[in-house]
Amino acid sequence: MKFSLFVHMERSDLTKPHSELVAELEELVLLAEGAGFETAWIGEHHGMEFTISPNPFINIAYLGAKTCTIRLGTGTIVAPFWHPIKLAGEAAMADVITGGRLDIGIARGAYSYEYERLSPGLDAWGAGQRMREMIPALRGLWDGDFELSGEFWSFPATTSSPKPQQTPYPPIWVAARDPNSHDFAVANKCNVQVTPLASGDGEVASLMERFNTACAAHPEIKRPEIMLLMHTFVAEDAADADRLTQDLSQFYCQFGAWFQNKKPVRQGILEPLTETEIAAMPQYAPDKIRQNLVIGEASEVIARLKTYEAQGYDQYSIWIDSGLSHQRKKKSLQLFIDKVMPAFEEAGPR
Repeated sequence: MKFSLFVHMERSDLTKPHSELVAELEELVLLAEGAGFETAWIGEHHGMEFTISPNPFINIAYLGAKTCTIRLGTGTIVAPFWHPIKLAGEAAMADVITGGRLDIGIARGAYSYEYERLSPGLDAWGAGQRMREMIPALRGLWDGDFELSGEFWSFPATTSSPKPQQTPYPPIWVAARDPNSHDFAVANKCNVQVTPLASGDGEVASLMERFNTACAAHPEIKRPEIMLLMHTFVAEDAADADRLTQDLSQFYCQFGAWFQNKKPVRQGILEPLTETEIAAMPQYAPDKIRQNLVIGEASEVIARLKTYEAQGYDQYSIWIDSGLSHQRKKKSLQLFIDKVMPAFEEAGPR
């Protein structure tokens, strides 16, 4: 099982410069590269300091010049916010700039907060349909002289300029949860990204079952790869694990509030949650977070990850966004490198 890092700039303190966040992002990615991580993933989000990444290709191009071996992925592009020609060209340019190290993850998007601002009236169903039209269009544009008369986009014969460095294309990953999304991804020869969020190991197993069912339905297609994304923090000791659990509980309450899209947002910061609002999200209570996320000393983390490896996951991505300070993220990542990775034979320095 390969390891990767899912990482964004984030802040809750408006006095902290964004330039400082860029330097911290670079430091974490370089640390992951030095340890032999497969990929650094950066997604797309708009209008929120909670997750700062209006165009992942900018971050990827910057990191491409700072790194040498680690792959750089969009985890994920929000398909309905793009035109196929624009996405094909920008993705290809990023692949050229990084020397053929681009992975392109695509999703329908998740925040109604973003839908309201970038595509008013859009819902999850419509966004998913746009993603399904986008993926074959990308490959067509990279092949060249591709025209489209679709439900959402239409254009005359067009060739992506530039074309990707990787042949025939950069790997495409689809963020999947429901069985139909898994089936679409496998049928279209795409890799799959999944996350149980804070639902626990039952959901981890269920997501693999959905993937395996989709693979069995398409025996003519070589099994794609599947990546599991989870918040993962290695603690120094039991007290450190308790502190991490409390902080991740607060983070997930914020996460849930962003999804509910009911609270005021000012200067990209969500209004603080009340005790009543936190109590109304018992699924993110500390005991649930401790059980359902991968938080603990190295031996605990190794045991959990060995289970996921045995289930057949090809890549495990550490979701490090958490509201924690940079130093605490860095400490946890270093503990993962020093104490967890040696337990996995394929992991190690490049």
